[in-house]
Amino acid sequence: MVEANKKPRIAFLEDDLAYAETILEWFNEAGFEVDHFVTGLDFLRKFPNAQYDLCLFDWALPDMEGPDVMVSIKLRSNKLPPIIFLTGRSSEDDIVRVIESGADDYMVKPASRQLVMARVNALLRRTQPEYKNETICDLGGLKIDTKQRLVLLDGEEIKLTDKELDLAWYFLKNVGVLLSRAHLMQVVWGSSADIETRKVDVHVSHLRTKLKLTPEFGWKLTSVYQQGYRLERAE
Repeated sequence: MVEANKKPRIAFLEDDLAYAETILEWFNEAGFEVDHFVTGLDFLRKFPNAQYDLCLFDWALPDMEGPDVMVSIKLRSNKLPPIIFLTGRSSEDDIVRVIESGADDYMVKPASRQLVMARVNALLRRTQPEYKNETICDLGGLKIDTKQRLVLLDGEEIKLTDKELDLAWYFLKNVGVLLSRAHLMQVVWGSSADIETRKVDVHVSHLRTKLKLTPEFGWKLTSVYQQGYRLERAE
């Protein structure tokens, strides 16, 4: 169970080290706590003494298949964490097998950063009420409390409009993820993707100035041509 202000803890089982390194970087930038395992047995040795909010399992492993790992942890615990499978197979039969094995979701490799983070966040919201109702985001001196409608930058209150606050919150919960204007219009404004996407540009410009989302202050809120915006930590 994810407590307020507690980082979600992820068990990540993947033997492709190059691919694993990429996904670990995404998780770390999103503020998750991640334990990475290369084999099913590595994970099973750790599982009895570790509690995870979500598991992301590769289907094909050197020593056993992902579904076999899932069966093993079912035998060891009465409560199974939500599980997403990564699979290189995309046929209908393979996808049916993934779902029938008891997985909560699946992704076909190679999955994009935006898809991985969206699926993980969606499953956490579905299965963890505390994660869904989280109201405080605190990253690098920038703190947003959506319940109190309060924004603090290095301890100083910053006045934002309601939509600016909502947009800032969504960016901070998706650090490193490329978010399209259409998607931001749907999530923040609840509007059709085709209506007034210029609103996003105006609000992003205001946030960049008000919250100092610039490299000299440790952030980059950049526009990606014809795609959208990405908030990242500056090097």
